Amino acid sequence: MPLAQEKHYTYADYLSWDEQERIELIQGQPNMMAPPSRAHQKACGELFRQIANYLDGKKCEAYPAPFAVRLFEKQDDDTAGIDTVVEPDITVICDSDKLDDKGCKGAPDLIVEVVSPSSQRHDRLTKFNLYQQAGVREYWLVDPLAKTAQAFVLQDGHYTAAAFGTIGDVIKVHVLQGCFVELERVFE
Repeated sequence: MPLAQEKHYTYADYLSWDEQERIELIQGQPNMMAPPSRAHQKACGELFRQIANYLDGKKCEAYPAPFAVRLFEKQDDDTAGIDTVVEPDITVICDSDKLDDKGCKGAPDLIVEVVSPSSQRHDRLTKFNLYQQAGVREYWLVDPLAKTAQAFVLQDGHYTAAAFGTIGDVIKVHVLQGCFVELERVFE
């Protein structure tokens, strides 16, 4: 479905779009998402498996894409007032009050984006700034082609590099006490 780029869209519009199309809404502008590659999906699956296994029986919950996150939504906002909806590859929420039938309202505790050649700028610049502004406590950028993972932790309103790793490394998830990810398995 073609969308007019000059129109300012809202969450109400987003809810009417075809669920088969992956579209994010960034400050009122639609951003079509290309289908992920096999390497992208494999990395996402393994990252999700490790994080979800760690969270089994704990209060935090992990969700794989597609999962709608309304980063700046407040408790009583209506759909016409929300103009940013993202679908991170992996989302972890520890406050169950932020969850509803449509996804997450407000900033999650952890977001993981697996970058692909077509999403590099979007994930490393646009989403980095959005997540920082929204108050996402930890943001990971995982690159299956370069076989690297970077973790950023929010400190005083700004992201600080917290970890960098590649094949063979184990990286700590800072917002989940005792959680570590084995990158060897992610990049097999």
